[in-house]
Amino acid sequence: MVKIVIAEDDFRIAQIQEEFLKKIPEVSLVGKALNAKETLKLLQQEEVDLLLLDIYMPDELGTELLHKIREAYPKVDIIMVTAATEKAMLEKAIRHGVFHYLLKPVTMEKFIEIIEEYKRKKKLFNSRDEVDQSIIDSFFGTSIQTVMNQKSLPSGIDRLTLQKVKEIMTELKGGVSIEEMGEKMGASRTTARRYLEYLVSINVCTTKQDYGIVGRPERKYDLL
Repeated sequence: MVKIVIAEDDFRIAQIQEEFLKKIPEVSLVGKALNAKETLKLLQQEEVDLLLLDIYMPDELGTELLHKIREAYPKVDIIMVTAATEKAMLEKAIRHGVFHYLLKPVTMEKFIEIIEEYKRKKKLFNSRDEVDQSIIDSFFGTSIQTVMNQKSLPSGIDRLTLQKVKEIMTELKGGVSIEEMGEKMGASRTTARRYLEYLVSINVCTTKQDYGIVGRPERKYDLL
């Protein structure tokens, strides 16, 4: 469960973000802050994974908070959600290692996409004690949504079908077998395997052996 704090001085926007978060599985809103002082107090009181931080707050700029947060709470990740379009603001945010920078007004689709991407990368990072180049490339690279938005995909991989496979895997907890995916897709095992192995190849899916039935281990696929 990803624990999130919203730091936003406009309670209406904070409410909208809260409603967006309700549509995302495995996230929990642990608090909302209307200003910089409340933000720091919440970070002190609560265990927080991700801070959604506005820049224009009444008592202090969000960008001025960044160094304080980095010093006191180095494990808290930050996504800026702001109307600030000044290059200097973006540059300062980047230099303080923010995960992403969202410009208001943020659509629900974009908001959910970025939070899901954050979840995927956090899960990927936490799943390994050591990393190799493929994991690093995946962490700093593109999301599955970006891959699906690309004009060209490998031969045999259809964009709409890939989206359907992703949706099925999101719905099913604990992973899915090739046979299960084929049934859900209404496709052959060969087709299901091709799409699942493609997701493994771009490091957005992992595999494991399921020993639920004695003597018959089954390969399961799960989104990172």
